[in-house]
Amino acid sequence: MTQTIKTGMMGAALALALGIMACSPATADAGHHKSDAMPAPTGAVGVHPISGLKVIPLAIATKGGTHQFRVEVAVTGEEQEKGLMFRTAMGADEGMIFPMDPPRMAAFWMKNTVIPLDIIFIGPNHRVLNVAANAVPYDLSPLPSTGPAAAVLELNGGRAAQIGLKPGDKIAW
Repeated sequence: MTQTIKTGMMGAALALALGIMACSPATADAGHHKSDAMPAPTGAVGVHPISGLKVIPLAIATKGGTHQFRVEVAVTGEEQEKGLMFRTAMGADEGMIFPMDPPRMAAFWMKNTVIPLDIIFIGPNHRVLNVAANAVPYDLSPLPSTGPAAAVLELNGGRAAQIGLKPGDKIAW
């Protein structure tokens, strides 16, 4: 009889846990379209659930203060070529960074990119070289850096203006 009570109590506890999980935000939206935006970060480094790329913290210091982001890191040629192509959404404080070693002149385009982006070219001193603001989805026009870039950062279109990002601002990752 003791075994039956333990099993019954364990079954009730499991049912309660499953019931609580079923009401959580992560599963409550199961019938809705899944967004490409990553949930709020909980750790220093993670992996993006859509791209599988490493996600790291990034800070942008502007005249208005420091702004914190979580960015996917596209390191390999294949990762950089794909970038944010085919993505339909991205959180306000998310982005993707493309490190370039050695620094070089760079130009990006919006081939197969669904969402408008701000493309931010970053010099070897981690300062913003220039910003291609609100790049138009699917546009094949090259958007070049004004000098050798050590990295390129992509944020949602208009986000750079929202935080007051200007050439010369410092970016740390």
